[in-house]
Amino acid sequence: MIKKVSVNTIQKIKNNGEKFSVLTAYDYSTAKYLDEAGIDIILIGDSLAMVALGYDTTHKIGVDEMSIFTKAVARGVSRAMVVTDMPFMSYNIDIESALTNVCNMVKYGANAVKIEGCSDYILQVIKRCVESGVPVMGHLGFTPQFLNTIGGYNIQGKSYDATLSILEQAKKLEEAGVFSIVLEMVPEESAKYITENLKVATISCGAGRYCTGQVMVSDDMLGKFSEFKPKFARKYGDMRSLILDCAKQYDYDVKHGLYPSDDEVFKLSEDELKQLKIHSGTI
Repeated sequence: MIKKVSVNTIQKIKNNGEKFSVLTAYDYSTAKYLDEAGIDIILIGDSLAMVALGYDTTHKIGVDEMSIFTKAVARGVSRAMVVTDMPFMSYNIDIESALTNVCNMVKYGANAVKIEGCSDYILQVIKRCVESGVPVMGHLGFTPQFLNTIGGYNIQGKSYDATLSILEQAKKLEEAGVFSIVLEMVPEESAKYITENLKVATISCGAGRYCTGQVMVSDDMLGKFSEFKPKFARKYGDMRSLILDCAKQYDYDVKHGLYPSDDEVFKLSEDELKQLKIHSGTI
């Protein structure tokens, strides 16, 4: 029987000084392959707004869309923990609607949710989620949903005071009950200091080598999304070129009568062909 990755698994990895992997997925087959590959956490990230739906920011995706992708990913996963990114304004109106949206994601197959920020209100939401049986992954540093108030894609935690501020926020998230915290676009040294002073695991999204886990957008990792490449995104494949080459070859074969071949079509038996000819008047 496959042992499911849980919050206990992640905490044990942290306590043992080991590492775990996180990748995003937005569809059934990708999630299935990542799960088979041994990825520990599969995140339905709101990054799908850009890489899968073509929006220019993560702000434009909503609960209904995230619900569809959560259902698809969850169906493909057996071992990994499935985490859904709660989209912009899906948990900011009031605690009641936040809990409704969060719990629906769990009903659709998520094992946990990710929530950005650390305001007093966000801390209350996290506490209520955990009390309701929903594990929460926190998110500090650069928080894309706060892009407009941060003032752009800026590195966070670049000074001692800024690092202490993130650590203070992280400790509040820890107290509220999160099982892990994403640190995005934080200098490696700052992330190391924060990680060493927390009980829960940290996950690096461009925060260096000393966090407990590492996360990447799968489309960046596979070389599929070409509009923008973050500094911290390593390209392990070139899916863009593969897709282009395959599509061009298919287009050529179709237009030159090379596809389908004789082995790729269904044929009538001799008797069926004879009956067809009789009824069509060709014999």
